[in-house]
Order: sequence, then structure tokens, then C-alpha cells
Amino acid sequence: MLDSPKTRHSAKIPQAQKAMPGRNANERPSTGEAPFAADEVFYSRTDNRGVILAGNYFFQRTAHFEWSELIGAPHKLIRHPDMPKGIYWLFWDALKSGKPIGAYVKNKAKDGLYYWVFACVIPNGDEFLSARIKPTSDLFAKVKDEYATLLEGENAEGLTPEKSGKQFLARLNELGYADYGQFESAALAEELLSRNRVLDIPPDERILNYRSMLELSQKLKLATESLVSEFESVQIIPNNMRVMASRLEPTGGPLTTLSTNYGAMSTEISDWFERNVVGEHSTFSTIADSVNGSMFNEALVGILRQCDKQLNVESSKTGNIDIEGENAILRRIVREYGETSRSNTDLIIDEAGRIQYACKTMARHVLGLSTTRVMCKIESARMGLSGEGLSDIIVQLGRFQEKIGDQLDAIAKMGEEIQTFAHKMLNVPDAKP
Repeated sequence: MLDSPKTRHSAKIPQAQKAMPGRNANERPSTGEAPFAADEVFYSRTDNRGVILAGNYFFQRTAHFEWSELIGAPHKLIRHPDMPKGIYWLFWDALKSGKPIGAYVKNKAKDGLYYWVFACVIPNGDEFLSARIKPTSDLFAKVKDEYATLLEGENAEGLTPEKSGKQFLARLNELGYADYGQFESAALAEELLSRNRVLDIPPDERILNYRSMLELSQKLKLATESLVSEFESVQIIPNNMRVMASRLEPTGGPLTTLSTNYGAMSTEISDWFERNVVGEHSTFSTIADSVNGSMFNEALVGILRQCDKQLNVESSKTGNIDIEGENAILRRIVREYGETSRSNTDLIIDEAGRIQYACKTMARHVLGLSTTRVMCKIESARMGLSGEGLSDIIVQLGRFQEKIGDQLDAIAKMGEEIQTFAHKMLNVPDAKP
């Protein structure tokens, strides 16, 4: 079973995966897994039909095809029969929408060996770039089990790729991921952190900052749900006040006025909830999507930088590939995604600021209930025994005001902390390959 994004994977890497960079990379077993090291990044570029136009040495060596066999061949040349077709449907569904996508993929080399990668595929005009790293995390082991279950369902039930892909999305929902974007972002971050541990490299500060922001945005979601629940539970108060006013003051009076005023304040608060809290497009809901998207883009930029560096090192082993041309493509995409990442970080700062402002606005609305509570106390005392029902309302108002105030303070604090991490992101130097 996969862990939800709420759980950190503090994995201990199996000893077998702790191979030193490049060790035995060219020594191939007769069966099993094709070797490649954790510091190696695969790169390839295809046209819009998936025909291979270029690649790097690590890709060619591990796939075990000659360059003449790879260039001009369909990328499905390395497709492994163990891969569920639904995952490829997810790939093309994203790419046709112009979005990059990341996924675990099992490939098959020419000599029958297999190798797993975490693949990131990026639209590039009418072409696609693919950068792949060696997966080493605990999450990877769990995804393999999920793929096996999905493939079994495809074979047993004759599922189409689309139905299989949607079934995998439903499974991710069960495991705590709101959508595939949240899963791919969490998975790529997890793989990069695990990769650094394998290579004994300090963790990428950018990824850690995004992970902190993501944890805060998830706590923010839970706090918001609690806020909504608390508000819904108190909606009976204005109804009770109107009923009491109509019974005790048929022709109107102070209680009727209080009931009317409370109803107006309640409406203002309801409108605030509609604008800021309720719904998938509200201010509070969109910040997690912004953080996930930014984290994925930032991680992608780091991998592409490594592809760029490795192409130069491998120049003597890449056949007739135009290294300078591939470098130019990679650097342009790195600039584009880097700018997008910075823009998204600015957006996160703005959204976190709106959360803080919204909480202050809501706090003012809630503070207005203090006047209603005081007036209710006065009316309760004036009405004597006939006003006993007001005592319950006074208690309910007091509890609501205290709880809602504490929750708003906590939410505003989370928004402030998210903003602080986002500001830090703008000052973190580029991670070295």
C-alpha cells in the first residue's frame, strides 16, 4: 500500500541499491536487472509520434541497443510487458494537454534485461523530452505492487487503457492523493531525496522547503475543514433566535432586532466562506495545488540541468547526436520551467497573504458577534424566566466565538509560515548537479 502525501518516507535504502556511481555499469548479467548507477540520468527526445530523435549514452548503454537501432525507432521499442497500459494512457492524456508528467516505468533492454526508471516527460513544441532517474525510495517498492495489481486487473477484466488509467487514479484517491499531479509531485520529490541519500549528497534545500510548505498546506486543509464544520454546527442559532423572537415578541422588539442583526452577520460570514473556504477553487484549496506544481517544476529543472551536464561529459559516446543542439534545447526548457517555478512561488506568496487577510476579515465578523452576545445577556436578564432560552444561545455564541477565533489564528499562522518558506525559495541558490 502506498503512503499518503501526509507521510514522510524516511527510508533506509537497501544495501544492494547503494552502488557507487558508475560501478559495474558496463557489466551485464545474463538475466534480471540491467545495471545503471544512481547518479546517471537518462535523456531522450522524440517526435510527437514517439519516434526517437536523440538520446544520451546512459540511455543507449542501459537499453543495450546500438545507436543505429535507437535513432528513428519508436520509443515503445523498450516497453516492458509488465507495464500496465493504463499508465501510458495517463502519460498521453497529460502530454496531449501540454502538461509534463512523471511516472514510474519498467523498461526492457535489447538483451531481455529490465530496468526501472522514474521518467519525466516534457512537451517541447511538436516533440517530447524525457529525463529518467533510478528510483530508490520506499514509495517505489509500493508502486511496483500497485502496478502488478493493476496489470492483473487489465488482463483478467480486459480493461481498456483509459479504464485502467482511471482505475489507478481512483486507487490514488483511496491512498490520500487528491489527483495524479499531487502523486507525481510527491513521488519525484521522494525519489530525489532518496537519490541524494544514496549518493551521500546533502538534500536539496528547495525540495525540503516545498515539502514543508506542502505539509503546512495539508494542515491548512484540515484546519479549514474543521472551521467549516464548526461554522455549520452554529447555523442553528439564528433560526432559534427567530423562533424565540416570534414567540415572545409577535409585534417586534429588541429580541427581534437582535435576531435580524445576527442573521445579517451570519450571512456575511457565509459569503466569506463561499469566497475563501468552500469549493475546490477557493483561496484555501488552491494553495496546495500551487505548492505541488511548483515542487514538481523545481525538481524537473534540477534533473534537466544534470542531463545538460552529462551530455557534455558523454560527447564521445553519443554517436552522431548533435550535443550542442541538445544542450540548447535543454537550457531553453530549464529557463522556461525555472521562470514558471519562480512565478508559482510568487503566486504562493500572494495566496498565503490572501489567507492571512481573509482570516483577519473573518475575525472582525466574529468579533461583531460579541455585541450580539452582550445584548442577549441584557435581554435575558430583562425577560426573567421567559428569557431562559436565551441563556443557551449565549453559551453557544461564546463557545463558537472562542473556537472560531482560535482556529482563525492557527490558519493565519500557517499562511504566514507558508509565506516565509516561499520567500526563502527565492533566495536559495540553484542546486548543483
